Amino acid sequence: MDHCQLKGRPPFPFETIALVVTFSVSLSPLLSEAKHLADAFKAQLILISIDEQTPDRQTRLHQTCQKTGIGKEVRVIWPGGDPIVSLLGICKENMIDLLVLGALRRETALRYYLGSVARGLSRRAKCSLLLMTEPKIGGSTFGRIVTDCVDHRKTIPTLNTSFYFARLTGCHEMHIVKQVDQTGLAMAMSGDSTTGEQSAVKTQLFNDAEDAIREAIGHCQAGDIEVVKTVLLGRPGFMIRKYAEDCRANLLVINSPDSRYGLIDRIFPHDMEYILKQLPCNVLIVHSRFTNDT
Repeated sequence: MDHCQLKGRPPFPFETIALVVTFSVSLSPLLSEAKHLADAFKAQLILISIDEQTPDRQTRLHQTCQKTGIGKEVRVIWPGGDPIVSLLGICKENMIDLLVLGALRRETALRYYLGSVARGLSRRAKCSLLLMTEPKIGGSTFGRIVTDCVDHRKTIPTLNTSFYFARLTGCHEMHIVKQVDQTGLAMAMSGDSTTGEQSAVKTQLFNDAEDAIREAIGHCQAGDIEVVKTVLLGRPGFMIRKYAEDCRANLLVINSPDSRYGLIDRIFPHDMEYILKQLPCNVLIVHSRFTNDT
């Protein structure tokens, strides 16, 4: 496999989708979700089990695949070893475009385990990640999608990936959200600012944010999907998580982080940490590949 082909390759279309298989109560609905997504995107499906391979598990997986309509020709990989290292290698070797993981809110231990895996993959994987919080037999609906519109070179590819996902999954409403950090508002005001001056600064920040959303949409292929433009004032990450919860979004779409977590991220949580800590809904972390990435 020529791994150089990954550099500069756009995050969509999703030509190859892989599902991380765990032998929990979510096995059947997750397999159903994976088949639903593979059919929607006309993608090849690969199954990767991070559990130890045993005859009982092989039989259970085969039987569950049959029940969910996944053919016996599907490729199943049992890598063994450290799950993060194994998944990173498999995704790179097979040029996976979308890696799907279950992250059920009602399975505390499994959620914690897969949350750790998601953190490990989010900065290092060369593909996008889809965290499924409530997988369903027959596949989920994605009628309302919330997408983060942060100032970053990854944002336009992420927005276009979000619109691509929306078109092929029947989304009818796309919320594009710009978060305005409250600390930036405080820094823009002097201690002796009048109420009127503070209001003017706040209005200008909101107007600038709305202009940024409009400009970003202008670079995207929105099609006929209804777009709701929203500006949030507060702590980035926390506010968009709350917004996704409040508007009952089916999917939250965000950029992948830039690099591995360091000491600063442990002291001052990264935006994504607020989301991974308490997933508001299904979350798509879009990885954009650039030609100058290492």
